[in-house]
Amino acid sequence: MKHRHTLLLSLGAWMTIMGVSLVSFEEYWGFFGHRRINRLAVFTLVPEMMPVFKKHIEYITEHAVDPDKRRYAIHGEAIRHYIDLDVWHQMGVDPLPKSYSTARALLGDWVLKDADGRNESIFMHPRWKIIANKKYILIKQPDTAEVDFYDYQRFVSGYLQKAKDPDEDIFLNSDTLNTFFNRQLLPAGQRLQWIDTFSKHGILPYIIPQSYTRLVHAFKIKDLASILRLSADLGHYVGDAHVPLHTTSNYNGQQTGQTGLHAFWESRIPELFADQSYDYLVGRANYIKDIEDFSCKIVYDSHRFVDSVLSIEKRLSRQIPASHQYCFTERNLLIVKLQCEAYARAYQSAMKGMVEERMRAAILAVGSTWYSAWIDAGQPDLSSLNEPGAGTSDSLYLKKNNAGSSVRPEH
Repeated sequence: MKHRHTLLLSLGAWMTIMGVSLVSFEEYWGFFGHRRINRLAVFTLVPEMMPVFKKHIEYITEHAVDPDKRRYAIHGEAIRHYIDLDVWHQMGVDPLPKSYSTARALLGDWVLKDADGRNESIFMHPRWKIIANKKYILIKQPDTAEVDFYDYQRFVSGYLQKAKDPDEDIFLNSDTLNTFFNRQLLPAGQRLQWIDTFSKHGILPYIIPQSYTRLVHAFKIKDLASILRLSADLGHYVGDAHVPLHTTSNYNGQQTGQTGLHAFWESRIPELFADQSYDYLVGRANYIKDIEDFSCKIVYDSHRFVDSVLSIEKRLSRQIPASHQYCFTERNLLIVKLQCEAYARAYQSAMKGMVEERMRAAILAVGSTWYSAWIDAGQPDLSSLNEPGAGTSDSLYLKKNNAGSSVRPEH
């Protein structure tokens, strides 16, 4: 072991001399974690679903990481992986609206150009206030005006639905606003533009119901390729929702001098210890009555751990010498700088099973979303999907697998 460590350090020094940078390991729930969660979720399913999911378990395992691979390639993908609850709590918005359309409507901005051509915000934070147990939206004009919360929600939600493209510029004439509320809220003839100031802080709890609805449809029409693809994606987002650092703007410890904490918690620790000591027996999948409530509950449960995740590592980093915190190791033919196993073990021990608890919860939650989608689709008979040529996709994977060929091995 000592010789191996010396060799890696020598390789690291050589790479530095040759101008090759040492890389740090940055992945999300770790590719290991996402694959393991999706794989083990299969075993929570009922017998009626098991044959199809078990047969295609390698696909569901391998493609658990597809959303992370899309993060930097597809516009709008990155915001699906997190929600900055702390940002909204600081603004007095707690809890968040259950519906994404409602959240965008209530927490977006209408802006207009002032005489100098600059944007002037019309609706300001905090977005609403409560007077005598009734909610009101605050509107900025020469004097602050108040309109009924639910009336405003109905107006804006309906107006935003007119946009065919989520990225389409949305404009409103102030006359339309005044007519709806039967009040002179803004000067006549002004043109306002709606700005989505909500989504940039993450939409994770909202993408889960959207993915779920698509999976329900795939079950209804028995499209095997879509069932597998959407199940893998849904499993990824549900897994992300169980990570405390996916619920805060300090997602990587960058605000507290703990940069790299993200990969440490959700990647390094599971890779070192999950298969050594974690209990993967989580029981049978449960039916989810309200997927929106379920999704929001997960992220709020995860957010409870944020302070502990940060404070425990901060305390350990002060107690343990810096020279004992990071080590060099070989990974995929690269020399990478990672937290030392002893340091990771100390962190895991101090958290008293937090990572294992969140991983176990994620496994059961993923299986429960798949099972509930199947139930909501009417419990279709999936046995025919194991026949050669099943499904509507030309997926190379499905063609090979249905023909009896082996699928791509897990990396």
